Amino acid sequence: MYNTIEYSSFFEIKHFQEEKLKIALKYLKEYSPFYKRMFLQNKIDIEKINKIEDLQQIPFTEKTDLQYYNEDFFCVHKEKIIDYITTSGTLSDPVTFAMTEADLERLAYNEKLSFECAGAKSGDIFQLMTTMDKRFMAGLAYFLGIRKLGASVIRVGNGIAELQWDTIQRIKPNIAVLVPSFILKLVKYAEENGIDYKNSSIKKLVCIGENLREQDFKLNLLGQSIIEKWNVELYSTYASTEMASSFTECKYGCGGHHHPELIICELIDENGNIVPKGDTGELTITTLGVEGMPLLRFRTGDLAKFHYETCQCGRTTMRISPIVGRLNQMIKYKGTTIYPPAIFDVIDNVSLIENYLVEVFDDECGNDDILIKIGLREEPEYDVIKDMKDRFRARIRVAPEIEICTIAQIKDITTPDICRKPIKIIDKRQKKSL
Repeated sequence: MYNTIEYSSFFEIKHFQEEKLKIALKYLKEYSPFYKRMFLQNKIDIEKINKIEDLQQIPFTEKTDLQYYNEDFFCVHKEKIIDYITTSGTLSDPVTFAMTEADLERLAYNEKLSFECAGAKSGDIFQLMTTMDKRFMAGLAYFLGIRKLGASVIRVGNGIAELQWDTIQRIKPNIAVLVPSFILKLVKYAEENGIDYKNSSIKKLVCIGENLREQDFKLNLLGQSIIEKWNVELYSTYASTEMASSFTECKYGCGGHHHPELIICELIDENGNIVPKGDTGELTITTLGVEGMPLLRFRTGDLAKFHYETCQCGRTTMRISPIVGRLNQMIKYKGTTIYPPAIFDVIDNVSLIENYLVEVFDDECGNDDILIKIGLREEPEYDVIKDMKDRFRARIRVAPEIEICTIAQIKDITTPDICRKPIKIIDKRQKKSL
């Protein structure tokens, strides 16, 4: 592999990717039933796709394509598949991905690069506070990447603060991989049980699944509340099963670094056109070097910006901003455009709240309406609903309706056994469905 490409010039990176693209297109034409059919139906001559810009001649791959024609994306015989992975199905029906031995090696390489970007090295001890079961790609990817890095790994799994702290005190890992909102639960447990967490062995937290930063890269409310409690190094990552690669911050915290040898990225507007530099668009990806189930111009549904200035770390690769939100999760509430991450950030910053659920629905006039159900750890002496509404007005200028429920009532909805990730939002609107 060619990690030195991350320090090359823009034109060298572009030329490098275009050579990789030609190889990927030939592979798809020969081995992918879905793309072979697409090329034929759309009269696409892949020999004429030589530049990144030429990709615009090719139709997008949609999530529905993966659902309806799942096995048509497989490019290898089943006996060559080593691991079956399934998407979480957070916004739609789950999709199965086929991974070959080469794909697992590529996955390990990607995470090794990502952890190196976060300053990790051989000899570090990682505590994985994520699951590796339930056909989950991320946990497996972290495990493989840590091994390839030459570091040690403790597979504790998600949740259970007591077990996490027992492991930290026994084995003394210096890095943890986890969802950032769980960090506050770790801190709360430590404070309640006399654990000197500020002087623990953990010095670095690699965070997944939730934003830690604003679009200007300053820490958001969740990130600020973590740092105020626990002075550790925080690193954000962004990834998805479909990409089979990830974007991870370096120590300067100015966006997740792109690995050009693994993926081609485009940002498109609502009409499918490439957005001008500096604008927000939907991330569309073409995987490079994937053997089992490569994707071409796949629309992720995630909205982001690209940053092209050379990073202080020396890498010249594109950096991706914190995810603004998902395209089909946009809420127009009382004249204000809101994406769920902004709502989650406010709630995650309130330690009194144990769990929550955001419901979006149509009001009697057909406009977007929001109800937030919260479960409280204890009954406070102040008006929680008024306090929360004040927080929302300060953050997003509008205050949704808030309802206090029991922790158990919310847990029954947000953490069903069949789901791998907690359900944070349910969209009941007729015009769109999550």
